[in-house]
Amino acid sequence: MPINHREIAFEAAIEDHLLKSGYNKALPENFDREMALDPTILIPFIQETQEKTWQALEKLHGTNTKDIVLSDLCKSLAARGSLDVLRHGFKCYGKQIEVAYFKPSHRLNPETIKLYKSNRLTVTRQLKYSTKNENSIDLVLSLNGIPIVTAELKNPLSGQTVNHAIHQYKRDRDPRELIFQFKKRALVHFAVDPDLVFMTTMLKDKETYFLPFNLGDHHGAGNPENQNGYRTSYLWEEVWQRDSLLDILARFLHLEIKEKKFSGKTVKKETMIFPRYHQLGCVRGLEVDARSKGTGHNYLIQHSAGSGKSNSIGWLAHRLAFLHNEADEKIFDSVVVITDRVVLDQQLQETIYQFEHKHGVVQKIDQNTAQLASALRSGIPIIITTLQKFPFVTEQVRKQAEEEAKSVGKTISNEATILPGKKYAVIIDEAHSSQSGETATELKAVLSREEIEKEIQKQKEENDVDDVEEEILKTMAKRGKQPNISFFAFTATPKHKTLEVFGTPGPEGKPVPFHLYSMRQAIEEGFIHDVLKHYTTYKAYFGLIKSAEGDPEVKKKKAAKELARYMSLHPHNIAQKTEIMVEHFRNHTKHKIGGKAKAMVVSGSRLHAVRYKQAFDKYIREKKYDDVQTLVAFSGTVIDDIDTSMTYTEGGMNRSKDGESIAGKKIPERFETDDYQVLIAADKFQTGFDQPLLHTMYVDKRLAGVQAVQTLSRVNRTFPGKEDTFILDFYNERSEILRAFQDYYETTTVGEEADPQQLYTLQSELDGYGVYHTEDVEEFCQTYYLPKASHTVTDHAKINSILDRVVDRFKSLKDETRDVKNDEEWKKEKEAEQELFRGKLQAFRNLYSFLSQIIPYQDSELEKLYTFGRFLLKKLPRRESGPRYDFDDEIALKYYRLQKISEGSIVLQKSIQGELKGPSAVGTGKIHDELVQLSKLIDVLNDRFGTDFKPADQLFLDSVVEDALADENLQQAARANTIENFKYVFSKELESLFIDRMEQNEDIFNKFMGDPNFNQVIEEYLRKCVYEEIKARHDDTQKTLPFRIVSPSEQDKYKTCVPLIPLKAAAGTFSNPQYIESDDWEWVAINSKSRIHKRMFAAQVVGKSMEPAIPDGSYCLFSSPVEGTRQGKTVLVQLRDTTDPETGERYTIKRYESEKEQNGDEWHHTKITLKPINPDFQPIVIMDAKEGELQIIAERVEVLKP
Repeated sequence: MPINHREIAFEAAIEDHLLKSGYNKALPENFDREMALDPTILIPFIQETQEKTWQALEKLHGTNTKDIVLSDLCKSLAARGSLDVLRHGFKCYGKQIEVAYFKPSHRLNPETIKLYKSNRLTVTRQLKYSTKNENSIDLVLSLNGIPIVTAELKNPLSGQTVNHAIHQYKRDRDPRELIFQFKKRALVHFAVDPDLVFMTTMLKDKETYFLPFNLGDHHGAGNPENQNGYRTSYLWEEVWQRDSLLDILARFLHLEIKEKKFSGKTVKKETMIFPRYHQLGCVRGLEVDARSKGTGHNYLIQHSAGSGKSNSIGWLAHRLAFLHNEADEKIFDSVVVITDRVVLDQQLQETIYQFEHKHGVVQKIDQNTAQLASALRSGIPIIITTLQKFPFVTEQVRKQAEEEAKSVGKTISNEATILPGKKYAVIIDEAHSSQSGETATELKAVLSREEIEKEIQKQKEENDVDDVEEEILKTMAKRGKQPNISFFAFTATPKHKTLEVFGTPGPEGKPVPFHLYSMRQAIEEGFIHDVLKHYTTYKAYFGLIKSAEGDPEVKKKKAAKELARYMSLHPHNIAQKTEIMVEHFRNHTKHKIGGKAKAMVVSGSRLHAVRYKQAFDKYIREKKYDDVQTLVAFSGTVIDDIDTSMTYTEGGMNRSKDGESIAGKKIPERFETDDYQVLIAADKFQTGFDQPLLHTMYVDKRLAGVQAVQTLSRVNRTFPGKEDTFILDFYNERSEILRAFQDYYETTTVGEEADPQQLYTLQSELDGYGVYHTEDVEEFCQTYYLPKASHTVTDHAKINSILDRVVDRFKSLKDETRDVKNDEEWKKEKEAEQELFRGKLQAFRNLYSFLSQIIPYQDSELEKLYTFGRFLLKKLPRRESGPRYDFDDEIALKYYRLQKISEGSIVLQKSIQGELKGPSAVGTGKIHDELVQLSKLIDVLNDRFGTDFKPADQLFLDSVVEDALADENLQQAARANTIENFKYVFSKELESLFIDRMEQNEDIFNKFMGDPNFNQVIEEYLRKCVYEEIKARHDDTQKTLPFRIVSPSEQDKYKTCVPLIPLKAAAGTFSNPQYIESDDWEWVAINSKSRIHKRMFAAQVVGKSMEPAIPDGSYCLFSSPVEGTRQGKTVLVQLRDTTDPETGERYTIKRYESEKEQNGDEWHHTKITLKPINPDFQPIVIMDAKEGELQIIAERVEVLKP
């Protein structure tokens, strides 16, 4: 008999597992539809767990006790909600009644464990819940008779998916029904099928918003294959498991209350927060690890924007504050949360109050260091503060301890008694900005005083240590890991140092995050927008001419920088970009998000921000626009180069209609209102600024690495009605932005592990300069590290005297060569030597500060040199920067043109692990700046207009280059060929490109077509530009390939390697029976499970229609021709009269199916179906296929793996 493939079988499988793992079966007929609960389970629970209370109530009410208790319970549920009643019970005639018991954090009270085990979790199938109709819910999970979870199940084998379950909740489940009323009964609703899970905590008819509740599949959305059953079995086997669900009710679920003012009225918005799957896994995983290992460990949590990081930090802080080990000992005395976010402290306090129902668990340090010192000494469970308060807290802690000791007639005899035996969990919000430097070292010093004292005592027992050496050892000890502190570092964009300090050793030994929720998964699950999906770049073409009569000599690099600044601040430049931005905003952005969309301008400097603010306001005024208003944000006071008597501040430039000055914290508050639409910012609001209405960003600043990700991610927040985002970039190349985001798209690790030997190499090189002597370092440290009690008023003068004599030696570097070289040559050499020393000393300082946190150096000489070097760098004479060039009178703008270069999506590659580079061993000093004539420097800046071409001619050629770069045929040809072979394809295409643009410049077109020599020069010039750029862009996206490009001998071909062929080339090459080989192909060595033969080749497959079997962008091994039947095989097909609807190409890869009929002695196809695997795509169907209508080129053998 066939198996039951209907939905009821899926339902039965879930119920069966729950009943075997501690649930009881509840009968649907026992459910009271009026009260929306099951009294046959609830009343016996109360009677058995609170017998005395029940007896006391029975004396008062007799046989009416049950009805009175249920009535008072329903009133409490209506007033306070089921979550609060489950946690804190309710009152009935003065008697406290509990309706649930939750697991205590320790096992010291056996009675609480017994009560916890008395909870009755039940599962009910096909529960009829309404007094108006006979509708039923597939599954309901209840705690002691009170429903807490509902679930609608669907089965694709019966033709319905999770989307049908979501639709059912939105259309057929009335949110006015008591069981569905927000927070009154059921707290969360799941839509489930065997592949996917979605959930919501509030039903609002068709406005209901369901969140994905999935594991993630290869760092993307969805769930991975489960060899042992359903992909979604984790829901009932793990999340709904008895202890897990009770834990979620007790310590995860919370009611978030936000208040906002609209039109002078305060509106309260309530949201029930149920943890997403990655939050459950992360917080629980950290808790388990900390319980088993205790203190002294570091953890890195790499969670993308949109991960719900604030909630994760809140849950983790609460759990760590009350965490006990197996011996029921408290693991952490206090949890210290390091954050700069104002909103986090209020959110933490409100959330934890719901868990504990008492005040004083959380304290925000918002006054001074004395408040922080007091909180640490009194053992406040959760302390929220900034990192900057720690360098000043040591003395406050000591002072309070001394005053307390004095009040009882005692004295402080030992440093360790200041914070005796304290253990801490330190949670860092945005770890990349908090993990290094002297400030972070002070945090460790404050919290680890006793442990450091123990280490010093051990050293003193083993060695003869004087007072100065003791202070040095203390300083060294506080840099590394501390046995009494565990760090939990959260960030979306870890830097190399963050990974090294907080990462967990991965399979290859490199540090990796303890828990990862990737940017890719956040985008695919819809929690953030893909900011690279709509990305447009503009490029400025300009010419500068020298207007001064003379030709002064200037330093090349410095003058180049100043000329670039001159150009970027030129009124014509600012005005043209302003026009583009304002008109784009009004025509494209303003109407987004229901007319509430906003934009940000990211400017290159504070002066740029001032000029843009002036230009925006002027343009808006001249155009008489009343629908765009701007705010500007920058720090301090700006003095304009043009008129130094004019100064600008935020408050002075931002004035409301009623004259109010808008500055500082008021800017984000006012920007959120409908009064302002565009924020112009210079190095402000580019990290941590959470404004979901921000839709568009205009970038006029260089962005790279983590800064690019953080800045552009300001627009990624979701909001109802926000369907997309837009970036317009005047400055950066698409390839640079791709490179920055790729590192954080999926997994992130370090390129190379830290090498401890680097420090000794640098130390040796620095010693070799002879700038300082060993006795200088020793004498300095003998004074600097004197115990506080031994300090004198002459100490400061003494260390300055030591540093001064070292500075004199620095100044005399290379003096011995002065007599043998001319003055200019000697001066350059001297300057270069000094800057090389400075650069290496800076490198040593930075490297030691970093490496000493992850490598336990036991070498006080390094610590001494580090301390000495820090202060020496401050005393070394400042570099000569030379005169500032003001080119306003010497340079004029000859022409200016702003052209759109590219638009569309920047596609991030899947299955590529980002690698971050660490600090290099050698710093770079200032390189000597070559002197050139100003006119020649202008030629360098304008070299894009090469040879003897006029500027307009060069602009035309640049346009041709951009057309060539966008041509797919040329892209494929460049990727698959050497530059010599590429010229055959390029020559043919170039003529077409010139013809397409002939009307723009007929002179150069006629010259190109009529002059062979001119044609040859142009072609060689453009071919090199196009080839190198395509290769560079391609290389940026191919960080991890499943093969190596090789140059094989004839004997090795088709043994260890195969040709790499573009799909179009493959389709053409194998169209004839005979085998054809081309010299243009690259050969690649592959790791294949199949035996390689002569009809095989590798090719890249683009498109999502065959996912997950063939991921988008993956490389496959093909074999041609297809042997045996084609039926059911995945094949490469060339189409004649149709195209693949996904790619628009005439070749495609699909699963082949056909139907045939016989006509006499011949067979012909009545229907050919080319089927995708991805259900989001439709098959290509060809009816009555004629000869040549499609050609089967090859069969896919396997997807190649790295």
